[in-house]
Amino acid sequence: MATSNNPDRRTTSPNGHSGTAPIAAVVFDAYGTLFDVHSVASLAEQLFPGKGDALSQLWRQKQLEYSWLRTLSDRYRPFRDITRDALRFAAARLMLPLGPESESRLMNQYASLSAFPENLSALRALKAAGLPLGVLSNGDRAMLEVSVRSAGMTGLFDHLLSSESVAAFKTVERVYALAPHAFGLRAREILFVSSNCWDAIGAHWYGYTTFWVNRSGAPLECLDATPDHTGSLLTDVLAVARA
Repeated sequence: MATSNNPDRRTTSPNGHSGTAPIAAVVFDAYGTLFDVHSVASLAEQLFPGKGDALSQLWRQKQLEYSWLRTLSDRYRPFRDITRDALRFAAARLMLPLGPESESRLMNQYASLSAFPENLSALRALKAAGLPLGVLSNGDRAMLEVSVRSAGMTGLFDHLLSSESVAAFKTVERVYALAPHAFGLRAREILFVSSNCWDAIGAHWYGYTTFWVNRSGAPLECLDATPDHTGSLLTDVLAVARA
């Protein structure tokens, strides 16, 4: 069930937006929100018995760390490249024999991650309600297109927005600025949805109305900010978006 941490959504945002704004569009993070990044664990387990979960967890951790480090240092590389680099590090750290064939199979699996079970119905319900939908992701545009197509989500999104267009990764403002520009809306009129609390807070700092999909019951990040709304499933977004 969704909960509202700021039900009237009155804030002053870092980019100068303030006041109460009705939701006019919904934008989703991709990895971890629409697509289960740990659905690669089953293949990893086949390739490296007993190490699949550990590889998946460390791979994701290093992928995020590399995105932050490269953005902080202004040393951008495409998301697919840092995903491969993170996989290579994770395998080396776990002392796994990652050869070219295994690497290729895991990278191909990452390109077509499984969607969470409730996501397709939630997206269709939002679309039926007349809300424009978008994706705002660190992922490369080509990666997003493959993932959306393989998940059966083709035609549901009005915009697929990739951080590669600004050569940086979240949480820099020029990434979050992509959706207001694409939709022609103020940030507070867009509901930004992410299962990554740090991402929801980054979007909140920018000025979005935010929804944290907390699937794992994780604690709130200690970043002096709180997402506007919280739920445990993507379907919980419906009550907020259609309010």
